[in-house]
Formats: sequence, C-alpha cells, structure tokens
Amino acid sequence: MAKVLVIKSSILGSYSSSGLLIDELLAASAKQDPSQIVVVRDLGAQPLPQLDGEILGGFGGAAEQTERQQAAVALSNELIAEIQSADRIVVGVPMYNFGIPTQLKSWLDYICRAGVTFRYTEQGPEGMLANKPVLLVTTTGGMHRNTATDLALAHVQTVLGFIGLADQHVAYAQGLGMGDEARQKGLDSARDEARAFLVA
Repeated sequence: MAKVLVIKSSILGSYSSSGLLIDELLAASAKQDPSQIVVVRDLGAQPLPQLDGEILGGFGGAAEQTERQQAAVALSNELIAEIQSADRIVVGVPMYNFGIPTQLKSWLDYICRAGVTFRYTEQGPEGMLANKPVLLVTTTGGMHRNTATDLALAHVQTVLGFIGLADQHVAYAQGLGMGDEARQKGLDSARDEARAFLVA
C-alpha cells in the first residue's frame, strides 16, 4: 500500500494550474492503485508560521523554550514525519516573481533542521532523510525552463537535495500566461511528464 505526500503551495485556490495538474495526477494514480493513501498539505489554504528569530532559536534546541518555540518544533517534527512516512512525494512549485511562494519557503524552512534532516561532516553537508521519488510540479507564466531565470525550480531542487531527497522528477508547465495555445501546450507537456513519474 503506497503512501503519497502532496504539498500544494499555490495561493490561487481553484484557479491554480499546479493544483489542477496535481489533482489530475492523483486521480490517475488512484485508478492505478486504489489502495494508496494520500496525505495532502495545502500551504496556500493553511499557511505555516513564517520563520523568525524566535522560531529559529527553538529549532536550535535551546534548553528552555517559549510556548511558541515548542509549537514550532512540534509542527516541524510533524512535517518531517510526513516526509519520512511517505513512499512518494509530490510538490507544487508555482513561480511567483521568479521565486517560490512564501508559503512553500516556510515549508522548506520547517523541514531543514540541523541534526535532524541534515548535518555537516568533514566531507561537507549530508542529507539525513531517506531518498525517495519526488515530483516537482512547476508552473510558470513565461518561458523559463533551463534558463537563468528558472529560479523557483532550482531553489526547491537544491533544498530537497540538501536534506537527502535527490531522486527528483519534474513536470514543467511553462508559457501559461502567453495565450490559450501556449497554455494548453505547457499543460499537456507537464501532464506527459507527470504520467511518466506515475508509472516509473
């Protein structure tokens, strides 16, 4: 019985292209494996508290922690446990102003914990999470793939690889703001790549 963790990060709700692609993928996946368990965390609908100095201090393992720090550590542990218990992970990565949504950035901040999901060794940093397949569903209004402006995808790939999740796959829908024909072409291309991840 496979367990799939889905991280949605769009702030556009039902108008989200990354959400549309993810929902289509989950529907297809359910037909292929009706017994699978899907855990969905919608960061747009339920944002995480943004990282600040107090929360970062709690992540550092201070002996005495405030209630807010304790709550942040507990939430971080919950998010990390979701990753650890999943067999596959799907992450929505819409590009906003060349970067990722702040909601997704917060999720990355909560799952990057020194001594928990990564550590530094004499040979350099080492990810501590068990590697597993991750699909990054990327959506952009313009044409950015494999260019210097492909910053949102690069950010997420770098952070996930840093904590050990290096088996990364991409379903990339670009040109979504460039007219109906370009939008359809971009969505269809991402659908093909998502299907390849599903059957891999």
